Amino acid sequence: MLPMRGRVLPEVHITEVTIVSYFRLLEITLTVLVLNACSSASSTNGMSATGGMAATSTPTDPDIAAKAPVDRFSDAAGHLQVRSASPMLPGPNEAVNFDQGPFITQGFGPKGEVIKYYNFDVQPTMPAPIYALMKGGKPVAGQLNIVDVLPGDAGYNDFWQVVAVTVPDAYIANTLTSAAAVTSSGYATQATGTLVNCPIVPEGSTASLRFPGDTSGTDLIRGWYQGKVVFYFTFGEKAAGLSASGGMVPRSPIFVTFNDDAKGPASGFMTDAGGTQTHNVVATMPADAGYSPLWAVTPYPDAKFASVTNLATAATAAGRGPVAADVNCPVVSSGAAM
Repeated sequence: MLPMRGRVLPEVHITEVTIVSYFRLLEITLTVLVLNACSSASSTNGMSATGGMAATSTPTDPDIAAKAPVDRFSDAAGHLQVRSASPMLPGPNEAVNFDQGPFITQGFGPKGEVIKYYNFDVQPTMPAPIYALMKGGKPVAGQLNIVDVLPGDAGYNDFWQVVAVTVPDAYIANTLTSAAAVTSSGYATQATGTLVNCPIVPEGSTASLRFPGDTSGTDLIRGWYQGKVVFYFTFGEKAAGLSASGGMVPRSPIFVTFNDDAKGPASGFMTDAGGTQTHNVVATMPADAGYSPLWAVTPYPDAKFASVTNLATAATAAGRGPVAADVNCPVVSSGAAM
């Protein structure tokens, strides 16, 4: 997580692995959703799942399709990570190395475990839809998943609610490449309770760490956005997967402190002398039922930094302080307590 300032998947190839894999679809004769793949063929759509005739068109090859522009650090997209305030942040469409500061933080788990987590900035609690195309109850081989918002767009979220789209047997992968095309196709859709954490990033970006047991992989995955290709990471550190709570992304508490209470996030996280160890403490770990990578941030006074080493001491230091923001920070490593 990083200092504050105001604020689907491999190309679809959903496999029936364990719930630990990429994405999960538990509500339409699926057990798990995982996204990858990238091929196309030519053909036309057949009858829609609702009985109407879908629009006739030819598939688009993602290997030669245009790429959508992505900027996570614009004034519109960023909250804690904004280029206008921090000029050293990568430029538009520039690959981001999330394995270096300010995109990765070392803190504590609830029992004092030393953990690391990525910082993907403030995110809303309302998920955005991601469309996964299904044929005969299974993902369409080679089809990229489809989104309709990018970082900076109203309604964008790193957290996506999976919407299953049932296509006919005649459908050819990557004939549909936009949310508008899904809507106009007449194919039946069903919103599921499954959520996936897939931050859209510029092509070439890297984030090499995943929590033990997370089989989602570290390669970027391609998807469609309005007929153009986008790239995103996947995080599946919670074995049971993420599910919407009342239609929203669930949250878990995290307690943090800054170098200067008055300046807050702009002053940076306080760390042990000469090191990178913060005393930021998460309330849950990926194996816990209440874990979520969307953290409700509560600051505690910098004067109490030395006394905070676990959840109990962090909660005492924070008292009844208000939640300052909700941030996407998947936990990607854990070691012994200090």
